[in-house]
Amino acid sequence: MPPSEPSAAHPVAGLAREVEEFVAAAGWNQPPQLFALVPTAALLDEQPELAGQLDRANPLTPVAQEALPDGDLAESLGRIAWPDIVVGCALAQEIIVLPPDVEAELEGIAEADAESLRRAAADHPRRTEARLVAAVLREGDAACVMRLRGVQPGDEDENAVDELVESPDLAPNLVDALKTTLQP
Repeated sequence: MPPSEPSAAHPVAGLAREVEEFVAAAGWNQPPQLFALVPTAALLDEQPELAGQLDRANPLTPVAQEALPDGDLAESLGRIAWPDIVVGCALAQEIIVLPPDVEAELEGIAEADAESLRRAAADHPRRTEARLVAAVLREGDAACVMRLRGVQPGDEDENAVDELVESPDLAPNLVDALKTTLQP
């Protein structure tokens, strides 16, 4: 993946944006995707044939991993252990975002069973589809980027534009799960 320039102040935020842009290039309706964040110099030392594709000036390069197994994402992440060369990781996944008042409506379903909650959220007329990317480094830095899909299935407004939201606090549980994969 050709790297974009990470922000000097918050390199992990730049990496999260880079992963989101890479995943966005393939469109919507994709399964969750996991990326190792590897020092570019180390990657080029191990694979010099990548020299024309990577910019040595970028300290870290996201490396796409094999597809995650189907099923519970938390369970899959719980089984991951990274080699020392990996200094961070990022996960891109598509999610459903609901307005706060709708979330309150669905609390009773959440207590009943998670699959019913997922179906209710996916079928709700006020839902917004989104792609969430969380990126973390072993040293503790984290960033999240969420692309809200501008054109929702069934929308009449074909000119709606995607909106990008950035905040390290967008997905605290996902950030924690990714940090856990980096622990010895």
